[in-house]
Amino acid sequence: MAIIIKSRADIQAMKESAQINAEVLCKLRDAVRPGVKTKELDKIAAETIAQRGGKPAFLGHPKGSPHPFPAIITVAINEQLVHGIPGERMLAEGDIVSLDCGTIYKGFVSDSAFSMGIGKIAPEAQRLLDVTETSLYKGIEVCVPDNRIGDISYAIQTYVEGQGMQVVREYGGHGVGRSMWEDPHIPNWGDPGRGNRLKPGMTFALEPMVMPGDPTTRVLQDHWTVVMADGGLCAHFEHTIVVTENGPEILTKMD
Repeated sequence: MAIIIKSRADIQAMKESAQINAEVLCKLRDAVRPGVKTKELDKIAAETIAQRGGKPAFLGHPKGSPHPFPAIITVAINEQLVHGIPGERMLAEGDIVSLDCGTIYKGFVSDSAFSMGIGKIAPEAQRLLDVTETSLYKGIEVCVPDNRIGDISYAIQTYVEGQGMQVVREYGGHGVGRSMWEDPHIPNWGDPGRGNRLKPGMTFALEPMVMPGDPTTRVLQDHWTVVMADGGLCAHFEHTIVVTENGPEILTKMD
């Protein structure tokens, strides 16, 4: 069951965490260009979070794992879906890249991501980005009190499939707040009217992961990087949101 944040102080802390995370992603977006090494983007994220008094949520996560995540952000390029580890690889003209970051601030965790093209990209790659981003907002729209988790999943799936694309089945959104990955799991596919009922104060990280081809994935030998099994392109957008009496509020909006 999702944690419900009730006090004004806790809600404000959650919003501040999300604002830091959004600032990180804005700086990463501005730094993305051909020739930039992915480890340079990781450094920007580390410096920004530290300057704002936060802590990175991904670094060393999950605790006790034999293979904890070794970086501040995840960087996924082209056929890489999520959880890519920053390093020496340089971004190149025509790539699409997904950047994901999590921030801990005053005990609250926020999580968000976006995908973008590097320089001039193919029309089909741009369409993939557009469909994926729109599907995120389709899911957010139904995050209103008394709806259910399945309504979110169904909204995302039906939009994506209506555009002739597919959603990944193995990965999805999740609760977020006091911990990085909280219940409930929020698939990007499913039936309406099923799952937990949404209540004001619930905070979620919704994250559609979309591809035009086969949705089958595999994990590389680094134990983290998820790639498309067929080598095809994929994209990923994510926001941390809170359910309010008046509907969803996006906490990780980027300027």
